[in-house]
Amino acid sequence: MRVLGLMSGTSADGVDAVLAEFSGSSSSPRWTLIHSASAAYPSDLRKRILAMAQGEAAPAAATLELAEAITELQAKAAEACDPDHSASLIGCHGQTIWHRPPECDSTERVRRGSSWQMLQGPLLAKILQRPVIHDFRAADLALGGQGAPLVPMADAALMGRIQGWRALLNLGGIANITLIPPSSGPDRKRPVLGWDCGPANSLIDLAIEEFTDGRDRCDRNGAMAALGQVMREPLANWLREPYFLRRAPKSTGRELFGRADLARRLSELQPACPEDRMATLTAFTAAVVAQDLQHLHSLGLPLPIEMVVAGGGRHNTTLMKELQSRCLGLRVRPSDDLNLPCESREALVFALLAWWHHRNHPGNAPAITGAERSCVLGIRADPA
Repeated sequence: MRVLGLMSGTSADGVDAVLAEFSGSSSSPRWTLIHSASAAYPSDLRKRILAMAQGEAAPAAATLELAEAITELQAKAAEACDPDHSASLIGCHGQTIWHRPPECDSTERVRRGSSWQMLQGPLLAKILQRPVIHDFRAADLALGGQGAPLVPMADAALMGRIQGWRALLNLGGIANITLIPPSSGPDRKRPVLGWDCGPANSLIDLAIEEFTDGRDRCDRNGAMAALGQVMREPLANWLREPYFLRRAPKSTGRELFGRADLARRLSELQPACPEDRMATLTAFTAAVVAQDLQHLHSLGLPLPIEMVVAGGGRHNTTLMKELQSRCLGLRVRPSDDLNLPCESREALVFALLAWWHHRNHPGNAPAITGAERSCVLGIRADPA
């Protein structure tokens, strides 16, 4: 079955699309990546998304118009990826505007989680004239889960197992990690694990925009960070913040690691030059991941033997060097080495999650999100 996957992540830089074919068993599918494409968000649309994702108030009419614009750009990416309309089904994540994981308040009562992925699913189905599976997080949240990350079970199905533990790291706006058990030995019966580590590109991208007066959206190849020196004392202090000491299940987003957070961190790095501050923010992303891996021993788990990296951060050479130097004892390599283009990985995941929905196969796991049980993810919208 051919399925089109659409993903627009926390970086809010555009929509990635993949056309894939799935067959065989749900848990161990055979898959082929047929085509990929992307559609960048126009500058004004990206600014509106980021403003709302930082909690800025907007009139109801502007919110409605933003949802329509996002949906239309998703359709544009879909048409570019599958101009012949060969896909029978579409899986679309939507654009995350706000993510609120479950939490305990001061009275220890659990506050249910909620998450908003902006999309008009029925409109997308009407434009593309095919069924659309969307709103993937809702069912897991309703069962008390984090609603994220949703990629680990799909990662395990797509990438398979090796002789030791394998880590898959996605460096989008947020860094999330999947740990896949080995194919043999006593750990083979362990569950797949995964969580959001913390910021990946979210703070780096916001900082480069500030340092270049909006001329650049990202630190291309980590060029500015490469010119600076890492400020070790503030970095060590950041790693002791509550989120980074919390154990999984956990998830996060721009609500925690957005403009206000960046402003605080940049002020703590004063009077350092922009290059030193960028170097420290880049090292911060790598250090958060390395610290999470070091904590695996508390779960009775060894370090993975390799870490496969995907997402836009894969192109940040300075970040990749920081990861390799801080994650000692394991091989760090891009997902491209496994014939999975790093920009396509999450879109492929949501194509698979849509296929799983079609086959009534669960897409989450309690060990990852903390949900009461596994469940089928997503809501189906048929073309009118």
